[in-house]
Amino acid sequence: MALLIAPSLLSANFLNLEKECAWLNDSEADWYHLDVMDGTFVPNISFGPMIVNFFRKATKKVCDVHLMVVEPERYVDAFKEAGADIITVHYEASVHLHRTVQQIKKIGAKAGVAINPHTPVSSLVDILSDIDLVCLMSVNPGFGGQKFIAHTLNKIRALHALIKEKGLSVDIEVDGGVTLANAPSIVAAGATVLVAGNTIFSAENPKEIVTKLKRLGL
Repeated sequence: MALLIAPSLLSANFLNLEKECAWLNDSEADWYHLDVMDGTFVPNISFGPMIVNFFRKATKKVCDVHLMVVEPERYVDAFKEAGADIITVHYEASVHLHRTVQQIKKIGAKAGVAINPHTPVSSLVDILSDIDLVCLMSVNPGFGGQKFIAHTLNKIRALHALIKEKGLSVDIEVDGGVTLANAPSIVAAGATVLVAGNTIFSAENPKEIVTKLKRLGL
């Protein structure tokens, strides 16, 4: 699989989103990664379907919506209507995960499942063949700017081996603490999608950072 770069818009300048979207659209970024937080599943609140709809109107790139919310099945329809191309829910937050995944697919979106740092890859064995993407949280979800948890590299390798063993085509997305320094190791371990927030948006030339990350897949 080609390496995909998904800048996390949570780190963008919300006073200047039109300009942020303009350079993103002109960059080598593949996806917009949109983090939805409810203040219950994670200790932070971000935005809802209305903001996702604004991003949808601003770009033709894939809108990758990551629901860090309890009872995600209550919201997936609204986010698909807002323009989500991919909807990822948390293993830890969805009591009836298989049903939720089927709901996402029924409404025409790609389905992803995210797992927190403490959740083993083996938890995904019975759902892996039903999904398009696994999002491995490499920080504890809720806030940007955290340090990459090194043990995640082992989880990427284990997941990559499991996907290969089952003969599946499932993207491995890594979210949290991705930098230019650790990205090569993350890609070498088997990641196919890199989510990066602060690394990109705090840079003097964010477009250049996207290009450097993209080049790791060549």
